[in-house]
Amino acid sequence: MLNSKVVQLLNEQINKEFYSAYLYLDFSNYFYDKELNGFGNWYRIQAQEERDHAMLFLQYLQNNGEKVTLDAIAKPAVELTDSMTVLREGLKHEIYVTGLIHTIYDAAYSVKDFRTMQFLDWFVKEQCEEENNADSLIKKFELYGSDPRSLYMLDSEMAARVYAAPSLVL
Repeated sequence: MLNSKVVQLLNEQINKEFYSAYLYLDFSNYFYDKELNGFGNWYRIQAQEERDHAMLFLQYLQNNGEKVTLDAIAKPAVELTDSMTVLREGLKHEIYVTGLIHTIYDAAYSVKDFRTMQFLDWFVKEQCEEENNADSLIKKFELYGSDPRSLYMLDSEMAARVYAAPSLVL
């Protein structure tokens, strides 16, 4: 049996991960509407990753005999005014998610729930990668976004991203 506070936070994280998927689908749609299909692809794959993260949390709770509680997923409330706003909101959101993961880790640590801490280790590393990727997109867009040819090349780079399912073993 897991600690009730840890279970509550893990259940909340399922919802937050599904929200992240919705948010990134919204970002993807923004870029597809702007004919920046590479960026649209990049965020669509990001949405797939977030959905899979939610499923990993769900499976972890199930594997530990805990009840999964699914809540309504809020509509993204971010106003997407321009491409740089989208990219900055992506980094801001990843920093927020990192904080959520750290909160769960801290709760698990406080009750010596080493199993959950070990499970969360993968997410701690993943969040470092996610923040770095989001920051890199901003820097690249700052460098190339105002030049149409460079933006085309950057968009082509984003189009090359393919989905790879998480390799976390539960």
